[in-house]
Amino acid sequence: MSLAVSHVGLRDCMLRCVSAMLAMPNPSNPPWRIQSLEVRMFRMIRTAVPALALLLTPLVPSQAQAVAGTPIRVAIVGLTHGHVKGFLHSLPNSTTAKLVAIVEPDQALAKQYAAQYKLDSTLFYTDEETMLNKLHPDAVLGYGTIAEHRKVIEIAANHGVNSMVEKPLTTTVEDALAIRKAAHDHHVQVLVNYETTWYNSNAEALKEIKDGKLGTVRKILVRDGHEGPKEIGVGPEWLPWITDPKQNGAGALFDFGCYGADLATVINGGKTPLSVTAIGQTHKPEIYTRTEDDATVIVAYPGMQAILMPSWDWSFAVKNMEVYGNKGELFTVAGNDIVTRYKGDKSESPAHPAPALPHNQSNSLDYLAAVLHHEVDPSGDLSSLETNMVVVQILDAARESIRTGRTVMLKPLPSR
Repeated sequence: MSLAVSHVGLRDCMLRCVSAMLAMPNPSNPPWRIQSLEVRMFRMIRTAVPALALLLTPLVPSQAQAVAGTPIRVAIVGLTHGHVKGFLHSLPNSTTAKLVAIVEPDQALAKQYAAQYKLDSTLFYTDEETMLNKLHPDAVLGYGTIAEHRKVIEIAANHGVNSMVEKPLTTTVEDALAIRKAAHDHHVQVLVNYETTWYNSNAEALKEIKDGKLGTVRKILVRDGHEGPKEIGVGPEWLPWITDPKQNGAGALFDFGCYGADLATVINGGKTPLSVTAIGQTHKPEIYTRTEDDATVIVAYPGMQAILMPSWDWSFAVKNMEVYGNKGELFTVAGNDIVTRYKGDKSESPAHPAPALPHNQSNSLDYLAAVLHHEVDPSGDLSSLETNMVVVQILDAARESIRTGRTVMLKPLPSR
């Protein structure tokens, strides 16, 4: 029997097996579980006989395709990043995502969250690998330290599972390259969640830039931050690592500089900057003993500058962007409002609401579901992996500039 005939026979056998499983009226095997088995069968066969991949790939759609129109199944990995509280607060009202597991090795912290959010104890695992082997969710949500993102993403990718992590993507260019390799090798999505991505004001600013209403953009200034993590009362599971430059990447520079780097990268079409120059200071050394609490970063592009002002020393929480073009200017005011002035206008407009984002792009859960259902293409957007590779490169260069007191010249990262 020829190899081609063997392939066809195996293909036909697999089709019949899957069809039989789908026809079984077994309530213990819901569609997502059948789909997980089908996907895993395909992966085992592909590993054993690589030539079959071309034959079998059309037969095995991604899990997201199989469950389009139904909630995606997500698992939280880590509870030490306090932003997880916002997710757990909004989850009961979500129609696009279902929580199937939480991985947290700290049992005391897990019990604390279980009690606070009335979570079933069966949701909890202490090990990501064990959870993935048992449940194979559609995506994992990384809510641990920034330095842990690489491990979380690589483990998930090895299981063919997508990831969304809290900003920034990771702490080093080396880890970013490893994450990109894992995503590419295993054909999974890796996305980054920024609060400011879901701001109507930022979306409108990006649209006006793209549409040319502001002309050629020459300068942007992005201010992000708050009074400081200790000052705003972050939890004891969060404060030790967010002020540790090894676990967080730096202090305010990484915590808030990533927002501006993200916006600057998208505004510049994903291009690598020419150079990065940064200064960092610690205005409250009695509190932040290991890292800076204030930074200013100048990111130079051909014909444009992006000035990032991340800080843990603002008088109050702030997330604003100023865009200056040769035909006008636009200021964002928190999440919803914008101020504009176009060439010929005598003064700035009063602050007014920006148009609302589409529902499936207005928050992280709906966006993640839309990407996995192939309703939204993330390529080149604020959450995409390719954008955030450049973000990490900018942050890494800024950290090096602060360390050396010199401008850091940049080149595009090596291709895959």
